[in-house]
Amino acid sequence: MAADHHDLNLLPPLRALLEEANVTRAGQRVQMGQSSMSSTLARLRAVFHDELLVRVGRDYELTPLARLLLPQVQATLPLLERVLTSELDIDPAGSRRRFSIMMTDYGTMRLRGAIAMVLAEAPDGEVDIVPLPERPMESERDLITHDFVVTVPGIGIEGQSADLFEDEYVCLVDAANPALRDGALSFADFVALPQAVAHFGRLHFTPADRRLRELGVDRSEPRVTTASFLPLPSIVSGTELVAVVPGELAAQLGPATGTVGVEAPFGRVGIDLKLWWHESHDNDPVHVWFRTRLIDAVRAAGDGRAPGEA
Repeated sequence: MAADHHDLNLLPPLRALLEEANVTRAGQRVQMGQSSMSSTLARLRAVFHDELLVRVGRDYELTPLARLLLPQVQATLPLLERVLTSELDIDPAGSRRRFSIMMTDYGTMRLRGAIAMVLAEAPDGEVDIVPLPERPMESERDLITHDFVVTVPGIGIEGQSADLFEDEYVCLVDAANPALRDGALSFADFVALPQAVAHFGRLHFTPADRRLRELGVDRSEPRVTTASFLPLPSIVSGTELVAVVPGELAAQLGPATGTVGVEAPFGRVGIDLKLWWHESHDNDPVHVWFRTRLIDAVRAAGDGRAPGEA
């Protein structure tokens, strides 16, 4: 490195540029304008005697040197930040830290008790709940931009993970739906009923969506579309609509809406909800503390609710 080699202020934008591979998004992450970020990239190119980002069509790609730098920056920058802020002996529970958790409303419903328990231990901690993106998930970017992602496997996200909950999909119908016979719904009736579908994005399919596609069931033109599971019990109530939802959601919201969750006639489809994070967080003691407490709280509650919660 040349004259700028002691300028530690270059490290956060360097990490943002390498992780985002995009000048505009990197600038937004570190709150720098387009012009300032372009100037910073020029300085970094001079420091490393390398282009770092090169245009390929309309996008940027990392150079071979930039790809080598990325994991080193991800591992060392958090350590350096803690040294410079005297946080080597930090008390994680007393940290003023804001965690970003990307998940669906169903994930929020299941985790609300556990999150409350962790925040009770860390009164200065804060949590942002962010919805899953409509686009296909980009493992590196989503896990780096947010502290955690709570979702099922198989949707294109990879990283460190821990098990949170298991559940399975059920069919949600009004309790008085005439298609119900002895508390069950036939496959033929399920296909014939008007559908209410939670749609999470053009290329984002739940495990139940994938099973139904395998069986040739076309739900591409449902009667009702929502952006999440949570509104479905209220929408299905008093109608002939059928929806496919997680069983725990039907159990918790069904009694208040006059709806019931019945066994899915297309076979059991499980939900394995996991907590995901990027490996660069493994050297961050506050992050480690938060996720350890969160996982412990989930396991202590057993069903996603704080002990004693109805």
